[in-house]
Amino acid sequence: MIETSARVVFSNKGDVLVEPTMESGCGSCRSKSSCGVSGLGKYFSSNRRPIAVKCDANVQAGDELQLTMSEGDLLKAGLLAYLLPSVLALIVAGVAASLGWGDLGAVMGMVIGFVAGFLLVRLSGWVPHVVAQRKNEFSKGDQ
Repeated sequence: MIETSARVVFSNKGDVLVEPTMESGCGSCRSKSSCGVSGLGKYFSSNRRPIAVKCDANVQAGDELQLTMSEGDLLKAGLLAYLLPSVLALIVAGVAASLGWGDLGAVMGMVIGFVAGFLLVRLSGWVPHVVAQRKNEFSKGDQ
């Protein structure tokens, strides 16, 4: 599991807006702009706006939460965001080139495939499952 801490900014009937409370070791490193390892810590980096998360606990603004996500969800998100558009770009560019449309046709096909891939990802509606628990409840469960 990938974990990070967050502070509640706003709470409304099971939906909460959270922002990061501290930078993880990966987030504070000098090579964080070029590193692809930081995962959830990068997603909740300090330069991001607060994000909405489902939380069943009764929380108020200022409460600390422990957010967890499975590695599988992070992998699936990466594959959808990067691999699908890239593969579609290559396929459509290859089809355009094989139809004899030349280099310009292949480039246009690549752009069309790339945009189609991003639209498919966006329309899929899939988002990683993030579990939010109060920080003190999470600690009690570990003992």
